[in-house]
Amino acid sequence: MCGMHGSPGPAAPGAGRQVLHTTDPGQAQEFCRSLCLRPVRIRPLGDAADFAFRGDVVRLGGVTVTRIACDADACVWVGEVGAAYHVLVPLHGTMLSRHGGTEVTAGPHRAAVHRPVGDVEVRLAGQCRLFSVRLDRPVLEHEMTMTFGRQLASPLPLGASFDLTAGPGRTWAALVRLLHADLAGAGDPATAPMARRWRALVLRGLALTVPFPSADPSAPVRELRPRPVKRTMDAMHAAPAHPFTAAELAGIAGVGVRVLQESFRRHVGMPPLAYLRRLRLDGVHGELTRSEPWQASVSEVACRWGFTHLGRFAGAYRERYGVSPSHTLHDH
Repeated sequence: MCGMHGSPGPAAPGAGRQVLHTTDPGQAQEFCRSLCLRPVRIRPLGDAADFAFRGDVVRLGGVTVTRIACDADACVWVGEVGAAYHVLVPLHGTMLSRHGGTEVTAGPHRAAVHRPVGDVEVRLAGQCRLFSVRLDRPVLEHEMTMTFGRQLASPLPLGASFDLTAGPGRTWAALVRLLHADLAGAGDPATAPMARRWRALVLRGLALTVPFPSADPSAPVRELRPRPVKRTMDAMHAAPAHPFTAAELAGIAGVGVRVLQESFRRHVGMPPLAYLRRLRLDGVHGELTRSEPWQASVSEVACRWGFTHLGRFAGAYRERYGVSPSHTLHDH
């Protein structure tokens, strides 16, 4: 048992539900590391004897919602959050967020948004209560692309904060609270009746809530994608491990193979099968990053995402991420 006060310790990082109640900053640090999938340091700013931490996690297909309570002033540092976007939604108390050269004072009135670039430092005031929402990078970027109907820059040029007191921000925060309350009571959140609907509502709601500065030079630049391209991309995202062929994808799109390829090159920047390979590589990368070496093997994860030739997979992975798959698994 890792937890304190009779509560269970944290489950394995891949579990759908994870709970911790502790007075040990080291245990809280390890718990947060399993959520962020990056190095984490937690330092109490007052008397360490006053430190108390509670975390209750629900994981759902690339979306992780954690209800956090910290009963003492603390500084939390997270190194290079490159695999996901994070949104912090305070319920009580205040927190100071420093990320990407921007400083945000967040509270019940304002959320803080962290893009998958650089380190993050958050200072929590005593008796702070908040929701931490982690959105895997491929999942949110696909949802944003589908919402706006055009190819978007990566990472997304999102604003550093948004209002929680009115309009879309208040609605989205309410959705997050309802998702956690509903799925925290389920034995396996992924099999809960409303699971897929909650996930879709949170993703689409955020796409329409967070500020998206169109004047940014890295903002969307491509024209609206035609329906055949959208249908094909949706099919690939729904079953990335399926052994799609060019002919099968053209059938899904309702156009000829050559027409689909040209349409993908124009609106996506690559042929459909190249897009599928990148989607699978991102899926493998995300899973290896979330796993411990004793939980998974590179070959098992690669096969699960549709790679049948491990040599070619390893070469493509290194080309995209600059390291081998085994390096990601062991050194994330």
